[in-house]
Amino acid sequence: MRAIPAALLMLATLLAGCSEPVWAPEAEVQRAVYTHDAPPSISLITAINNRSREGGHSALMINGSQRVIFDPAGTWWHRTVPERNDVLFGITPTMYDFYIDYHARETYHMVVQTKEVSPEIAELALRRVQEYGAVPKTQCSVAVSRILADIPGFDGIERRLWPHRTMQDFARIAGIREERIYDNSPDENGDLLGNQVMVARDAVAE
Repeated sequence: MRAIPAALLMLATLLAGCSEPVWAPEAEVQRAVYTHDAPPSISLITAINNRSREGGHSALMINGSQRVIFDPAGTWWHRTVPERNDVLFGITPTMYDFYIDYHARETYHMVVQTKEVSPEIAELALRRVQEYGAVPKTQCSVAVSRILADIPGFDGIERRLWPHRTMQDFARIAGIREERIYDNSPDENGDLLGNQVMVARDAVAE
């Protein structure tokens, strides 16, 4: 497995000191826990620029004893989704749709690649994302690829700086299911986020 060049790793280390950890209270996290009835899985979520075809963001959705999104240095949030160091808890179908809708727009489409895994592997992935810590800006793919590379069955993933490269590595794993989501909504999505946040928790409970 090739490593990220030393200069890039040094830059990532320096930037990590600027990260601001977020730590939701335990009561909020426990209230938000959502268990999805689909088989255990790990999904790589990548935002792809419609013009350059390069990646703009990487995230992981893990479905195990609960469903979370590891959204390193991400900007999406919802008042009913507590966060701990880039791990978003309570990813119900509605919150997943909100997350995708926030990112898919006229300049980007979303690629969701899903691999079914054993319950043990899903739990390992859940532990790894919760242990990783806050991720600095521009390091989303570094964080995601590091986590994947250390999970059995995903050892073909190299440690990548660019999200579309991590997506290409993920696509080589056997048994991947891929979905692409397009949306022609305006690139400025601040109003969309505001509208999502206005949705009360009792209206989105699954």
